Amino acid sequence: MVCVAVFKEIIVNSYPMFLLGLETTLRIFLISVSIGFLIGLFIALFKISTFKPASWLASGYVNIIRGTPFILQLLFIYTVNGFLFSYLNETWPTIFGDVDTRELSGIITVALNAGGYFSEIIRGGILSIDKGQMEASRSLGFSRKQTMWLVILPQAIRQLTPSLANQAIISLKDTSLLTTIGIGELMYQGSLVYAANFQILPTLTILGIIYFAIIYLLTQLFSLIERKVRIP
Repeated sequence: MVCVAVFKEIIVNSYPMFLLGLETTLRIFLISVSIGFLIGLFIALFKISTFKPASWLASGYVNIIRGTPFILQLLFIYTVNGFLFSYLNETWPTIFGDVDTRELSGIITVALNAGGYFSEIIRGGILSIDKGQMEASRSLGFSRKQTMWLVILPQAIRQLTPSLANQAIISLKDTSLLTTIGIGELMYQGSLVYAANFQILPTLTILGIIYFAIIYLLTQLFSLIERKVRIP
């Protein structure tokens, strides 16, 4: 009963902070993953391109993203943004004065990180499609670009829905690391709660339940999408 009372007290007293953190987490997640998917799509196309400079640049990007930890990428981008917007605020204060560099840095980092992993998933899906489909489409008068966008990519994306969904969920978990630069996402708000009430374990348990609920709902949504787009 004592434990139940403690949990109830924390929830009643702190639910506005949890809701604020949840809203921030979901906003950053949705924006970042959407941008990251587009980045991954174009990086995958560049990487398989016959234009060597584009392929080399794409490979370098993927290697840097996969070869460095997320937290290092976050701190690097946050520091660069700090210097950049400090300069811009001095030059054009009326334009850039209200930019939240912390949240912007978080969105950029999650998007770039997700893009690197999305690109390899998409590239693998493209290469798994039978080459005969490219030849058949070209024989019907489609250009290489039309074949890629209208024939190859739709099939690859449908096949890769589970892998793309898994990476999206990983990116959602990565948003918890944004607390290190002071972004008011769910983990950050939770830290404020237990700093105020000194109930660390119950507060962390509540955070765990919230994260589990979000990820479970996302998993069910992605499973539904997978069934809808599955190739028979």
